[in-house]
Amino acid sequence: MSERFVVVRVGQGDDGVKKDPVPDSGGAEGDSIDPQDYVPILEYSREPNRYGDGMPKESSPFINNTDHDKGNLYDGKNMALFEEEMDSNPMVSSLLNKLANYTNLTQGVKEHEEADDDEGPARSKKPVKSPALGTLIGVYLPCLQNILGVILFLRLTWIVGTAGIMESLAIVVMTCSCTMLTAISMSAIATNGVVPAGGSYYMISRSLGPEFGGAVGLCFYLGTTFAGSMYILGTIEILLTYIVPSAAIFKAEKKENEPEALLNNMRVYGTCCLILMSLVVFVGVKYVNKLALVFLACVILSILAIYAGVIKTAFDPPDFPICLLGNRTLQNHNFDQCLKTMEVDNVTVTTKLWSLFCDSPDLNATCNEYFTLNNVTVIQGIPGLTSGVIRDNIWGDYGPNGMLVENKHQVSAPAADTSQDIYMPYVANDITTFFTLLVGIYFPSVTGIMAGSNRSGDLRDAQKSIPIGTIMAIATTTFIYISSVILFGACIEGVVLRDKFGDSVKGNLVIGILAWPSPWVIVIGSFFSCCGAGLQSLTGAPRLLQAIARDGIVPFLQVFGHGKANGEPTWALLLTGGICEIGILIASLDAVAPILSMFFLMCYLFVNLACALQTLLCTPNWRPRFKFYHWALSFLGASLCVSLMFISSWYYALVAMLIAGCIYKYIEYRGAEKEWGDGIRGLSLNAARYALIRLEEAPPHTKNWRPQMLVLLNLESDHTVKHPRLLSFCTQLKAGKGLTIVGSVLQGTYMTKEDEVKKAEQNVKSSMTTERTKGFCHVVASSNLRDGFSHLIQTAGLGGMKHNTVLMAWPGTWKQSNDPVSWKNFIETVRETTAANQALLVAKNVDSFPTNADRLGEGAIDVWWIVHDGGLLMLLPFLLRQHKVWRKCKMRIFTVANMDDNSIQMKKDLQMFLYHLRLDAEVEVVEMHDSDISAFTYEKTLVMEQRSQMLKQMQLSRTEREREAQLIHDRNTASHAAINDKPDTGPDRIHMTWTKDKFLSERNRNRSEANMGVRDLFNMKPNQSNVRRMHTAVKLNEVVVNRSQGAHLVLLNMPGPPKNRGGDENYMEFLEVLLEGLNRVLLVRGGGREVITIYS
Repeated sequence: MSERFVVVRVGQGDDGVKKDPVPDSGGAEGDSIDPQDYVPILEYSREPNRYGDGMPKESSPFINNTDHDKGNLYDGKNMALFEEEMDSNPMVSSLLNKLANYTNLTQGVKEHEEADDDEGPARSKKPVKSPALGTLIGVYLPCLQNILGVILFLRLTWIVGTAGIMESLAIVVMTCSCTMLTAISMSAIATNGVVPAGGSYYMISRSLGPEFGGAVGLCFYLGTTFAGSMYILGTIEILLTYIVPSAAIFKAEKKENEPEALLNNMRVYGTCCLILMSLVVFVGVKYVNKLALVFLACVILSILAIYAGVIKTAFDPPDFPICLLGNRTLQNHNFDQCLKTMEVDNVTVTTKLWSLFCDSPDLNATCNEYFTLNNVTVIQGIPGLTSGVIRDNIWGDYGPNGMLVENKHQVSAPAADTSQDIYMPYVANDITTFFTLLVGIYFPSVTGIMAGSNRSGDLRDAQKSIPIGTIMAIATTTFIYISSVILFGACIEGVVLRDKFGDSVKGNLVIGILAWPSPWVIVIGSFFSCCGAGLQSLTGAPRLLQAIARDGIVPFLQVFGHGKANGEPTWALLLTGGICEIGILIASLDAVAPILSMFFLMCYLFVNLACALQTLLCTPNWRPRFKFYHWALSFLGASLCVSLMFISSWYYALVAMLIAGCIYKYIEYRGAEKEWGDGIRGLSLNAARYALIRLEEAPPHTKNWRPQMLVLLNLESDHTVKHPRLLSFCTQLKAGKGLTIVGSVLQGTYMTKEDEVKKAEQNVKSSMTTERTKGFCHVVASSNLRDGFSHLIQTAGLGGMKHNTVLMAWPGTWKQSNDPVSWKNFIETVRETTAANQALLVAKNVDSFPTNADRLGEGAIDVWWIVHDGGLLMLLPFLLRQHKVWRKCKMRIFTVANMDDNSIQMKKDLQMFLYHLRLDAEVEVVEMHDSDISAFTYEKTLVMEQRSQMLKQMQLSRTEREREAQLIHDRNTASHAAINDKPDTGPDRIHMTWTKDKFLSERNRNRSEANMGVRDLFNMKPNQSNVRRMHTAVKLNEVVVNRSQGAHLVLLNMPGPPKNRGGDENYMEFLEVLLEGLNRVLLVRGGGREVITIYS
């Protein structure tokens, strides 16, 4: 948030704040107030970021947008000592006043309701009500409503029948333990300070940072959206299966087509229901909130009816007969009596059941073989608590799709032909069942634990209510689920439990036939419960997306931060409806449930992770009021979340993690930069400190050596980077690995150059971002460039994380410059890197190097290995070829053989050496014959030495001019002193550097020497040592140009500077001759240690 400080005038006798502004130099007419009567104060305020709809991004106790706040006054001059610090340190009174006035009101639904109520021309401003919800209404009941729902009513009996009581209890205990541990972690986070409206997303993003926050926030959003799909599908399943089956549009003519017809009906009705619910949410959210208590009442009444029915079965079980053929359960839709034949007026006639298995109603008709071999039996669907049926339901009965639901205790004669079974009215599995599938289907029934934290803005004491209400709600629902599993298994026959859609009990809801006083209590209650849960999901998901969009961390989502004038998230609701439609098109409740399980488990995983990290890192700000947490519990919860994800569906788990990972990397790469004081930063600091201490213990092994770069940049006069391609080359060489420090120097002192240093740093960072260079930037101010670069070479880095390689550009204009400082600084840098045992890379013609967007075609990287200084020459091309710019280039290694060397053997040895180094390169040995030194070399050396001599003469002339200026200055100083000094002041007060006679004699002597020097300049002979060096440079340049002029890059050993500093300018000339005619050249100088090895 951008901070601003407003200057406010305070009268000496006033208690209030004057509303007229401080008069400027012109003054306002009629303003008779003396400016000295006012003390300028700084009123601290913050300006919230605003998006297209004008809503503040987040609530904060330090945000106060009032124009004048008496609590901010800076009266008198008692605090004048701190006046200059007021821009960064507001007064304590101002801070405390803002904290006292802070109210944490929820954003979204409440504003929408108030805006709807206040519409009209006679709108009156209502006083802001403080949050007043307690633990029961604000947390416990909303959590209860969100946890209990569609799975309890539609699938729990089927899960108990399929998995058995023991494995069902294992599923319940695992999932409820996961949510309980998550609730403990969430309670710790929620009580660690004020949690504004935003709930779980706010907690995760502010604990783990914007990348994790955005990824998990979007996963939570997707989970909530698919939960809406699941609730709508549950609503339509109850409607079409149990309330009005005749309303189905698609009707199956044959039994085998029934599942497909049901799915198509679910798609059509589900889409219509989604549109209707979206319109309700769009038009009036307040009606949804007011109906929430009605929906909750339906859930509670349904559960009470179930318990009442269970108690009633102990002494008066309901009469729901089940018809079995042999041991197979029959669909009781198209017959009223479980008989094959019956006596009517002493005549045996066939029943409706007979006609389902035989080709005619006649007694001599051809019937299904199994029907002929087995008798029909009637058993009670609900034997009751005291029947002992619990023994039969202890263990599960899994099977493939189409497996018939059978009672193992009934006698059955098997039929030889079972091919017609799928066309007969048997109850069968509609999906393949196994334990892990049931875990994924059941888990949505324990989600909803975030409902309390999402309402934190409405709570009277959120830090007290959230832990108590959430944990009590989970404990209550865990008891309900465990008791339901045991009671269902103890009361209901196993074949009925495994009958998912109640076909064996005339199409009744299985859990409904257990309820008292009527099955319709459960049917109607579960219908309205699913409707309410669907509306709540369609209300909450768009607001969650809107909160993420307004945070600005995912750029392409910012359009969804906009909405109606009252803040209603219209665009977010539209996207939510579109995603929800995907779940409805899947059409199967059993297929949608594992999808949303993944997204909720991802969210719970990171809640646990956030709590564990904050606890282990001992962050100073980590001071939760909720004390019953421990990092081990959080890690156990996180591990349980991961385990449940892969238990439920390993491929869904991988997809969910991939989605979260992609969102994370996108936010990291393109998202807005946020600093929320997250726990990941603390983890990074601790990990960095630990790693640095470990690195300090011993130098890196040769196998672990990689170039850790210090890039020395030159800046233009406007402080922009002179050679940005140097950063590109560093990026290509490093590929984002290891350490990169980019440094530069400004001449001057830091006190006078502070603003320029900061500007230069910003420019360098901008160039690093453009060139995709990941590393650190450091710009220093120094009295001269030479010392500045020396300090960078000596002090850059920290501990064991220091650079070992220096990268710089060749001073291309050193010949054109009359000032020798540039090339002297370059040579001194070479000497310092050598003394510091650091490698040196010098890029010549760096502006012609490829950018990161270029893709070099077929070509070569040529390595001229003249001397061995650690193997860096061979390692660099390998590293370069890892980058896509250089990937297509091949590596060629040239080495030079003298007359005494066996060039053939050298080539074989070099090839074997490269083979052991695992490097692919072409090898060539170049023979350089001893030849006479050419006249060209003599001439080149002579011109070089003459140039050096002339530079010295020019330097002498410059010195003479400086001395003459000093003499004039001293004369003026002496005459000024003679006029102003007292008469008794002696002539010893005048200090002259040069006397006139001394100056004249010195000038005549220098001129005679200069004349002699000029005459000698044309008679001098070149130094033999220089001639030899020049000869080497010329010959080597000829060979390199001949072989490598067309190469994309030439790497060459860099000769060391002369130990005698008098020959520095000759050294530059030698290098210039050596590199003449080559385009891209990288001079390489090793750091005095081996950097590549043949060993693994």
